[in-house]
Amino acid sequence: MFERFTAEARDTVTGAVAEARQTGAAAVGEEHLLLALLAQGALDPLGTDRSAVAADLAATRRRGGMSRADEEALAGLGIDLTEIVSRVEESHGEGALSASGPRRRTLGDSLRAALGRPAADRRHVPFTQGAKKVLETSLRIALGRGDRHIGAVHLLLALLSRPGAASEVLADHGVTYSTAETGLAA
Repeated sequence: MFERFTAEARDTVTGAVAEARQTGAAAVGEEHLLLALLAQGALDPLGTDRSAVAADLAATRRRGGMSRADEEALAGLGIDLTEIVSRVEESHGEGALSASGPRRRTLGDSLRAALGRPAADRRHVPFTQGAKKVLETSLRIALGRGDRHIGAVHLLLALLSRPGAASEVLADHGVTYSTAETGLAA
């Protein structure tokens, strides 16, 4: 499948891995694919504010993946999600509810630090089931549109076709499957 990826799509995947490594995530998730697409400027033609989308995505991760709609639904039941997150973070540290936990320090990390060398982050970072599904779906979307290669637009459409934090944050910023499909040429 990866032989069908354009250079831009490959850059998105490697960018997602870099995002996961940078944040210390245990796996590459859909949010990392979205952050890589943002960093590449793939959503710029749609008038998307990169920093606002990234900030909203970070806020969603901080809430343990719960969307604003989830937060509003809980508020309707008298549950203050912000208060719950604050209390959990007081007890367990900032970001305790985020989907990706911190990376464990390895013996190699300790040796490099002792020798005064920079940490070489070459560790394998697996993809979550959701991220794998996005990659598979991007192929189906490309084939369905009659495209021979998988580009960043196909990855974006695949992200938007799945429920979750990435598609919800994008929808909050006016980016839906239909707006992306009509606003971006493959």
